[in-house]
Amino acid sequence: MSGDVNMTAAKKKGLLSPSAKENLRIYWYKFTRNRLSVFGLILVCLSLLFAIFAKQIVPYPEHIGTFVDYANASQAPSGSYWFGTDQMGRDVFSRVIYCFRGALLMSVVVLAIAVPVGTLLGLIAGYYHGTKIDTVIMRITDVFLSVPALILALCIASILKPNMMNSMLAVTIMWWPWYTRLVYGQASSISGEYFVKNAELVGASKMHIMLKEILPNCLSPIFTKMALDVGWVILMGASLSFVGLGEQPPTPAFGQMISDGASYMPDMWWMTIFPAVGVAFMILGFNFLGDGIRDMFDKGGH
Repeated sequence: MSGDVNMTAAKKKGLLSPSAKENLRIYWYKFTRNRLSVFGLILVCLSLLFAIFAKQIVPYPEHIGTFVDYANASQAPSGSYWFGTDQMGRDVFSRVIYCFRGALLMSVVVLAIAVPVGTLLGLIAGYYHGTKIDTVIMRITDVFLSVPALILALCIASILKPNMMNSMLAVTIMWWPWYTRLVYGQASSISGEYFVKNAELVGASKMHIMLKEILPNCLSPIFTKMALDVGWVILMGASLSFVGLGEQPPTPAFGQMISDGASYMPDMWWMTIFPAVGVAFMILGFNFLGDGIRDMFDKGGH
């Protein structure tokens, strides 16, 4: 009895978790085997720092909003303006760094809504595989998936007032079906396993079976897809912003800056190139990170 008490106390203090620590070491080892994954993690961490501390990092925080300085307009990159200035005299570097905040905010909001909704629908359809519930959910999902994602997002955003919130809504509406399809495939195969049938025999509720028995076995592909999807959401948001359906001026956005700078190519190349590099920076980071997460959960790895 005293031994059990000691073990419980040790667990509360965090002294007894050798298996958990070993699992973490294994996961980290699998992740770090691919150097590009570590590089992606560094890029993602930098992106988060840029987004959180944008106003503290940038040299000209006043250039983020409404600001005009025609005396320094259209300057090429220099010691004073690392990425040059735009046609209004605003520092491109300061505005590019601030774009990280809007891009990450969009990806977080979109995935925070799309992933739970898509996952829950996929679980329900997969567990009730072959029934009318499965048919209704998956046919609706197929309708959304039949339309190219960008075209659907453009159609939805064009109907709504162009701003950041509505662009998030447009991307979210077309993003959940991918998770429904992913989880449906996993859940429909897992629902026939013995441990699921045993849970049904002992009287476990259907919600318990879906959330406690099936869902944990779907988390690996979900997490991998989430990491990869951040880059795609950022690209989708930049595309909407490029055509004027995203964040509105004077607040900077990657697509908006690229679109504005395209009118001045090739003379003022820095207005387009540096925002494009910012988009590539984030997409590469999250794609490499997603590859690392996939390797980390790969049960066949050594």
